[in-house]
Amino acid sequence: MEAPLLGKVKLGDETGRLAALRRYQVLDTEVERPFETVVSLVEDILEVPICAVSLVDADRQWFKAKRGLAVCETERDIAFCSYAIEQEEPMVVPDATEDPRFSANPLVTGDPHLRAYVGVPLVSPDGYQVGTLCAMDVRPRDFSDHELKILRKFARLVVDELELRIQAGSDQLTGVMARRHWVSMVKEEIQRAARNSNLLCIALFDIDRFKRINDAYGHAVGDQVIRNVIATCKHELRAGSKLGRIGGEEFAILFTECALDQAVVAAERCRRAIERLTLTAPDGEDIEITASFGVAPLFSYALSPDELIELADRALYQAKSGGRNRVEVGQVVNTFYPGTA
Repeated sequence: MEAPLLGKVKLGDETGRLAALRRYQVLDTEVERPFETVVSLVEDILEVPICAVSLVDADRQWFKAKRGLAVCETERDIAFCSYAIEQEEPMVVPDATEDPRFSANPLVTGDPHLRAYVGVPLVSPDGYQVGTLCAMDVRPRDFSDHELKILRKFARLVVDELELRIQAGSDQLTGVMARRHWVSMVKEEIQRAARNSNLLCIALFDIDRFKRINDAYGHAVGDQVIRNVIATCKHELRAGSKLGRIGGEEFAILFTECALDQAVVAAERCRRAIERLTLTAPDGEDIEITASFGVAPLFSYALSPDELIELADRALYQAKSGGRNRVEVGQVVNTFYPGTA
């Protein structure tokens, strides 16, 4: 499986996974040609009577595009795809009647009488499996390595199309740049920095223990926490800094024409301001809000945005593992920061 932009596939974080799904704002939308094209190709190439782009919501699976299915959604507890998103590799079921997970499933014992299934997870760039591209048959069959390879490629096309839907716009909740737009901006600024011998840094940050907030108080309160955090950062950052939302509770800052020590000061200023935030839950309890930051310098003009993000992501991991609510700097080995040598 192709690695997501920001690291490994994230299993077991249902709150983050649902946030990644909602970021696409695709559930219950109208038919769209790119997704219809993908399922038509899967239907023809794999020679299956049933296939779908299945998005797994909290309590249902919803089909963005489908062939051979009379319904637009099913309950999640009978969805094969709900099992498929719990593993990194494609899930293949040659004969559902012989699989104890599915032998009594109403989709097997009743219409459409499924027998064979293959599902490839749809992995968002921040590592969350929001659904699957799946193919099904009403007779037992296996799926060859070649067919799995084809399905993987089509699954990547589906994710690319989901990302393209939000590329041009900003994040609906916060108003900052969407992930793909922000990464594109980083690429442009790296090229500009190289032309003009400028300095550049980025920071990644996320809200500490955000899952606990969502679980304890619900998504509405979680959304308010995110809005308050971003409003606070906007107030603390200079006008030239570019904020982006790159995951559920993960955000990024682009510092143009900015030395590393200046970027660290700005990140620390944001961290302290977030720590001072006060928000009261519906039950009257005060919610403690903190964030962890990882800062990375553009130490070589040859770096790609992905490589710079990876450096900042490692620093963010150090901040989280070091106790949270802190700023860490990505360590550069045997390199130097441009313009300082």
